[in-house]
Amino acid sequence: MRTAYLGMLLLFVAVAYTPAHAGEDRVRQPTFPKARERVSDTQECVAPTDIMRREHGDFLVQQRDKTVREGIRTKRFSLVGCVECHASTDKKGKPIPINAPGQFCQACHTYTSVSIDCFQCHATTPAETTSARSPPQRQTAEEARATQMLETLSGWRAEDLLAANSCAIGKIP
Repeated sequence: MRTAYLGMLLLFVAVAYTPAHAGEDRVRQPTFPKARERVSDTQECVAPTDIMRREHGDFLVQQRDKTVREGIRTKRFSLVGCVECHASTDKKGKPIPINAPGQFCQACHTYTSVSIDCFQCHATTPAETTSARSPPQRQTAEEARATQMLETLSGWRAEDLLAANSCAIGKIP
């Protein structure tokens, strides 16, 4: 009887400690497209990769709070900057949404089982370049005075007011 229990125990231990995938000792890491640009010759992103992997969510939340609550817009940890750099293009050169399966954001967030809610409001592809847009229209003297008055009375720059209005109606860049 003891031999049977000992045999069953050894069999259990052998099965429990046998790797499910022989030869694989690590969890398969996600693969995702490389960034399209580098911040500098020595640095690929706005912060070292190991820091961005751990803390990019915090950076984005802090950036959001400064923008929404204080009206401070910077480019370093801007979601628009992330999308512009990390969005891929298809064979025709058309941008692929950054949250599409296999793309930069979605690949890691699927791997870590974290849902992405940024793109319920924000753009998933880079904005068209200024060269592809029609040239900006010059303001008339009356429009310039109205803009200056609006900025003076509100304490906000006109473009920030327009961005805040776009945010309120769900058209955030």
